[in-house]
Amino acid sequence: MIEPGVYLGTLRHRRFTPVPHAFTYPLFMVLLDVDRIGELMRASAFTSWNRFNWATFDDRDHVGDPRMPLRERLMVDAAKHGVDLPVGRIFLLTHLRYLGYCFNPVSFFYFLDRHEQLQLVLAEVSNTFGGRHHYWVKPHDTAVKQLHVSPFMGQDLDYAFDFSSPAASLVAHMETVKDGVAFFDATLRLERRPWTATQLRRALVRHPLMTAGVVAGIHWEALKLWWKGVPVYDRPTV
Repeated sequence: MIEPGVYLGTLRHRRFTPVPHAFTYPLFMVLLDVDRIGELMRASAFTSWNRFNWATFDDRDHVGDPRMPLRERLMVDAAKHGVDLPVGRIFLLTHLRYLGYCFNPVSFFYFLDRHEQLQLVLAEVSNTFGGRHHYWVKPHDTAVKQLHVSPFMGQDLDYAFDFSSPAASLVAHMETVKDGVAFFDATLRLERRPWTATQLRRALVRHPLMTAGVVAGIHWEALKLWWKGVPVYDRPTV
Protein backbone atom coordinates (compact mmCIF):
# COMPACT_ATOMS: atom_id res chain seq x y z
CA MET A 1 0.00 0.00 0.00
CA ILE A 2 1.32 3.43 -0.95
CA GLU A 3 1.88 5.77 1.99
CA PRO A 4 3.22 9.30 2.44
CA GLY A 5 6.95 9.42 2.99
CA VAL A 6 10.26 11.22 2.83
CA TYR A 7 12.06 10.17 -0.35
CA LEU A 8 15.85 10.43 -0.61
CA GLY A 9 18.04 9.71 -3.59
CA THR A 10 19.53 11.27 -6.68
CA LEU A 11 18.69 13.24 -9.79
CA ARG A 12 20.78 12.51 -12.86
CA HIS A 13 20.87 14.61 -16.03
CA ARG A 14 22.62 13.49 -19.21
CA ARG A 15 23.07 15.45 -22.45
CA PHE A 16 24.41 13.51 -25.41
CA THR A 17 24.74 16.21 -28.10
CA PRO A 18 26.14 18.57 -29.28
CA VAL A 19 28.63 17.93 -26.47
CA PRO A 20 28.36 15.34 -23.69
CA HIS A 21 27.42 16.72 -20.29
CA ALA A 22 26.19 14.84 -17.22
CA PHE A 23 25.77 15.32 -13.51
CA THR A 24 24.15 13.64 -10.52
CA TYR A 25 22.93 15.50 -7.43
CA PRO A 26 21.65 14.15 -4.12
CA LEU A 27 18.24 15.40 -3.02
CA PHE A 28 15.12 14.64 -1.07
CA MET A 29 11.46 15.19 -1.86
CA VAL A 30 8.24 14.46 0.00
CA LEU A 31 5.29 12.33 -1.03
CA LEU A 32 1.98 13.63 0.33
CA ASP A 33 -1.59 12.33 0.20
CA VAL A 34 -3.39 15.40 -1.18
CA ASP A 35 -6.38 14.80 1.12
CA ARG A 36 -4.22 14.70 4.28
CA ILE A 37 -1.79 17.59 3.83
CA GLY A 38 -2.85 19.50 6.94
CA GLU A 39 -2.50 16.40 9.09
CA LEU A 40 0.82 15.37 7.57
CA MET A 41 2.43 18.77 8.00
CA ARG A 42 1.73 18.61 11.73
CA ALA A 43 4.06 15.62 12.07
CA SER A 44 7.03 17.74 13.14
CA ALA A 45 7.69 21.01 14.92
CA PHE A 46 9.74 21.95 11.85
CA THR A 47 6.89 21.53 9.30
CA SER A 48 3.74 23.57 8.69
CA TRP A 49 0.85 24.04 6.27
CA ASN A 50 0.49 27.55 4.80
CA ARG A 51 2.57 28.97 7.65
CA PHE A 52 6.26 29.92 7.79
CA ASN A 53 8.56 27.22 9.11
CA TRP A 54 11.74 25.40 8.20
CA ALA A 55 9.61 23.31 5.83
CA THR A 56 6.17 24.47 4.67
CA PHE A 57 3.55 23.18 2.27
CA ASP A 58 2.05 26.31 0.72
CA ASP A 59 -1.06 25.88 -1.43
CA ARG A 60 0.07 28.77 -3.63
CA ASP A 61 2.90 26.63 -5.00
CA HIS A 62 0.63 24.28 -6.91
CA VAL A 63 -2.16 24.03 -9.46
CA GLY A 64 -5.23 26.25 -9.38
CA ASP A 65 -6.91 28.50 -6.85
CA PRO A 66 -5.14 28.04 -3.48
CA ARG A 67 -8.41 28.78 -1.67
CA MET A 68 -9.83 25.48 -2.94
CA PRO A 69 -8.94 21.98 -1.68
CA LEU A 70 -6.13 20.53 -3.78
CA ARG A 71 -8.18 17.58 -5.02
CA GLU A 72 -10.85 19.96 -6.35
CA ARG A 73 -8.22 22.07 -8.08
CA LEU A 74 -6.86 18.97 -9.80
CA MET A 75 -10.36 18.02 -10.93
CA VAL A 76 -10.81 21.48 -12.46
CA ASP A 77 -7.49 21.30 -14.30
CA ALA A 78 -8.17 17.77 -15.53
CA ALA A 79 -11.55 18.85 -16.92
CA LYS A 80 -9.90 21.80 -18.66
CA HIS A 81 -7.50 19.40 -20.38
CA GLY A 82 -10.17 16.81 -21.19
CA VAL A 83 -8.74 14.24 -18.77
CA ASP A 84 -10.86 11.69 -16.88
CA LEU A 85 -9.51 11.06 -13.40
CA PRO A 86 -9.50 7.58 -11.85
CA VAL A 87 -11.43 7.08 -8.62
CA GLY A 88 -8.75 6.65 -6.00
CA ARG A 89 -6.13 8.33 -3.91
CA ILE A 90 -3.86 11.09 -5.21
CA PHE A 91 -0.26 11.59 -4.11
CA LEU A 92 2.03 14.53 -4.72
CA LEU A 93 5.82 14.21 -5.01
CA THR A 94 7.31 17.65 -4.53
CA HIS A 95 9.68 20.04 -2.82
CA LEU A 96 8.33 22.02 0.11
CA ARG A 97 9.14 25.63 0.94
CA TYR A 98 12.28 25.87 3.04
CA LEU A 99 12.49 28.99 5.22
CA GLY A 100 9.92 30.54 2.89
CA TYR A 101 11.64 29.74 -0.41
CA CYS A 102 10.51 27.19 -2.96
CA PHE A 103 11.28 26.31 -6.54
CA ASN A 104 9.99 23.09 -8.07
CA PRO A 105 11.42 22.31 -11.52
CA VAL A 106 8.80 19.56 -11.59
CA SER A 107 6.26 18.12 -9.17
CA PHE A 108 4.44 14.87 -9.88
CA PHE A 109 0.85 14.06 -8.98
CA TYR A 110 0.18 10.31 -8.98
CA PHE A 111 -3.44 9.24 -9.56
CA LEU A 112 -4.41 5.76 -8.38
CA ASP A 113 -7.49 3.71 -9.11
CA ARG A 114 -9.62 2.02 -6.44
CA HIS A 115 -7.21 -0.95 -6.55
CA GLU A 116 -4.22 1.28 -5.75
CA GLN A 117 -2.81 0.93 -9.28
CA LEU A 118 -1.13 3.93 -10.88
CA GLN A 119 -3.22 5.13 -13.82
CA LEU A 120 -2.25 8.73 -14.50
CA VAL A 121 0.45 11.29 -13.72
CA LEU A 122 0.39 15.07 -13.81
CA ALA A 123 3.85 16.57 -14.30
CA GLU A 124 3.66 20.15 -13.06
CA VAL A 125 6.71 21.75 -14.73
CA SER A 126 8.05 25.20 -13.82
CA ASN A 127 10.88 27.27 -15.26
CA THR A 128 13.07 29.92 -13.67
CA PHE A 129 11.24 32.65 -15.63
CA GLY A 130 8.02 32.10 -13.65
CA GLY A 131 6.28 29.93 -16.26
CA ARG A 132 4.40 26.72 -15.55
CA HIS A 133 2.84 23.99 -17.68
CA HIS A 134 0.90 20.82 -16.88
CA TYR A 135 1.59 17.58 -18.74
CA TRP A 136 -1.16 14.99 -18.16
CA VAL A 137 0.32 11.62 -19.12
CA LYS A 138 0.00 7.88 -18.57
CA PRO A 139 2.79 6.13 -16.61
CA HIS A 140 4.51 5.35 -19.93
CA ASP A 141 3.68 8.10 -22.38
CA THR A 142 4.87 10.92 -24.65
CA ALA A 143 4.04 14.61 -24.85
CA VAL A 144 4.90 17.58 -27.04
CA LYS A 145 7.08 20.16 -25.31
CA GLN A 146 5.04 23.25 -24.43
CA LEU A 147 7.14 25.20 -21.92
CA HIS A 148 10.54 26.81 -22.46
CA VAL A 149 12.57 25.37 -19.60
CA SER A 150 16.23 25.55 -20.60
CA PRO A 151 17.91 28.18 -22.84
CA PHE A 152 19.98 25.29 -24.20
CA MET A 153 16.97 23.50 -25.72
CA GLY A 154 14.69 24.57 -28.55
CA GLN A 155 10.93 24.20 -28.65
CA ASP A 156 10.62 21.62 -31.46
CA LEU A 157 10.96 18.70 -29.07
CA ASP A 158 8.96 15.83 -27.60
CA TYR A 159 9.11 14.25 -24.16
CA ALA A 160 8.96 10.53 -23.37
CA PHE A 161 7.95 9.77 -19.77
CA ASP A 162 8.34 6.60 -17.73
CA PHE A 163 7.04 6.45 -14.14
CA SER A 164 7.05 3.73 -11.54
CA SER A 165 4.49 3.67 -8.76
CA PRO A 166 5.69 5.56 -5.64
CA ALA A 167 6.20 2.60 -3.32
CA ALA A 168 9.31 1.63 -1.32
CA SER A 169 11.29 3.19 -4.15
CA LEU A 170 10.37 5.15 -7.24
CA VAL A 171 11.81 6.12 -10.58
CA ALA A 172 10.70 9.01 -12.75
CA HIS A 173 12.47 9.09 -16.12
CA MET A 174 12.12 11.63 -18.92
CA GLU A 175 13.79 11.72 -22.31
CA THR A 176 13.89 14.78 -24.54
CA VAL A 177 13.50 13.64 -28.12
CA LYS A 178 14.12 15.41 -31.43
CA ASP A 179 13.30 13.72 -34.74
CA GLY A 180 12.82 10.44 -32.89
CA VAL A 181 16.24 10.47 -31.21
CA ALA A 182 16.82 11.16 -27.49
CA PHE A 183 19.52 13.77 -26.92
CA PHE A 184 18.87 14.44 -23.22
CA ASP A 185 17.43 12.50 -20.31
CA ALA A 186 16.72 13.04 -16.63
CA THR A 187 16.26 10.26 -14.08
CA LEU A 188 14.96 10.65 -10.54
CA ARG A 189 15.69 7.64 -8.28
CA LEU A 190 14.39 7.82 -4.72
CA GLU A 191 14.00 5.52 -1.72
CA ARG A 192 11.20 5.93 0.80
CA ARG A 193 11.59 6.68 4.49
CA PRO A 194 8.57 6.77 6.82
CA TRP A 195 6.75 10.06 7.31
CA THR A 196 7.89 10.72 10.86
CA ALA A 197 9.32 13.67 12.76
CA THR A 198 12.65 11.84 13.00
CA GLN A 199 12.95 11.22 9.27
CA LEU A 200 11.88 14.75 8.43
CA ARG A 201 14.47 16.18 10.80
CA ARG A 202 17.20 13.98 9.34
CA ALA A 203 16.37 15.07 5.81
CA LEU A 204 16.27 18.74 6.78
CA VAL A 205 19.61 18.55 8.57
CA ARG A 206 21.15 16.83 5.55
CA HIS A 207 19.58 19.27 3.03
CA PRO A 208 18.67 22.38 5.07
CA LEU A 209 17.90 24.63 2.07
CA MET A 210 16.91 22.06 -0.53
CA THR A 211 15.24 24.32 -3.10
CA ALA A 212 17.89 27.04 -2.87
CA GLY A 213 20.39 24.32 -3.71
CA VAL A 214 18.25 23.26 -6.67
CA VAL A 215 18.30 26.77 -8.15
CA ALA A 216 22.03 27.17 -7.52
CA GLY A 217 22.65 23.86 -9.27
CA ILE A 218 20.56 24.89 -12.28
CA HIS A 219 22.60 28.05 -12.80
CA TRP A 220 25.93 26.33 -12.17
CA GLU A 221 25.21 23.64 -14.76
CA ALA A 222 23.95 26.29 -17.20
CA LEU A 223 27.26 28.12 -16.84
CA LYS A 224 29.15 24.94 -17.65
CA LEU A 225 26.99 24.32 -20.74
CA TRP A 226 27.63 27.87 -21.94
CA TRP A 227 31.37 27.37 -21.35
CA LYS A 228 31.25 24.20 -23.45
CA GLY A 229 29.71 26.16 -26.31
CA VAL A 230 26.22 24.60 -26.32
CA PRO A 231 23.93 26.77 -28.50
CA VAL A 232 21.54 29.12 -26.68
CA TYR A 233 17.89 29.44 -27.79
CA ASP A 234 15.87 32.58 -27.17
CA ARG A 235 12.87 32.30 -24.88
CA PRO A 236 9.62 32.41 -26.90
CA THR A 237 7.68 35.65 -26.49
CA VAL A 238 4.25 33.99 -26.80
